[in-house]
Amino acid sequence: MRIAVVQTASSYDKAANRDAVSRLVADAAPGADLVVLPEAMMSDFAVEGQSVADAAEALDGEFVTTLRKAAVEHGVAIVAGMFERSCDEHRPYNTLLAVGADGVLLGAYRKIHLYDAFGYKESDQLTPGDVAPVVVQVGDHSLGLMTCYDLRFPELSRALVDAGAEVLVVPAAWVRGPLKEHHWTTLLTARAVENTCYVAAAAQNGKKYCGLSQVIDPQGIALASVGESDGHAFAEVSAERLADVRKRNPSLQNRRYSVTPR
Repeated sequence: MRIAVVQTASSYDKAANRDAVSRLVADAAPGADLVVLPEAMMSDFAVEGQSVADAAEALDGEFVTTLRKAAVEHGVAIVAGMFERSCDEHRPYNTLLAVGADGVLLGAYRKIHLYDAFGYKESDQLTPGDVAPVVVQVGDHSLGLMTCYDLRFPELSRALVDAGAEVLVVPAAWVRGPLKEHHWTTLLTARAVENTCYVAAAAQNGKKYCGLSQVIDPQGIALASVGESDGHAFAEVSAERLADVRKRNPSLQNRRYSVTPR
């Protein structure tokens, strides 16, 4: 499977973001089986003290319709982030959508770990999802979905791998700041190495977010990366490579301790 990770910054203009999705998928789709877009691609996060609730949509809204149309038009699966209406009208979900190349909704992951750190409190604006791993199938590969701040919680990535994930797909809007870029790249690599799996991370960039989208293989090698500018990068995910790494480094089999998600 060939993965394209796309790097861009969304805005508060939802129509412009939908147009951007259509354009970015068209640009990245040739030669790709899966296109990964960043977290909050539907609309950027509101500034502190304001709310994203007015921007939230249902899973049959305009944003998901755009994803499904782009998937069918270009024959690729797509993962992208949005704000989804919840039972609390003031606090929607931060949701990842996975859409198949046939336009079918493969799964929705509602972000579990809300970003209440580094002086920000995401839980003021959003409702956390249920504590359960979400794994979807694209072609012959199983994808585990996680979002941005989830990266700091290794138990989620391990639960995804235990549920069969071979690739951890990590859309993000990783906020810039002292040592934040170092944390981002270190944690992406750690999640790949400790789980002997691939990691495909697509991040927002611009003034607020760090970019540095990349695909990392099960040995922690960066196969492709974007840097700080807008763009996309391709990498091949190989079942043979995954099996070879897990044979040489059977750390998953050698575990003596396991954690059951609460």
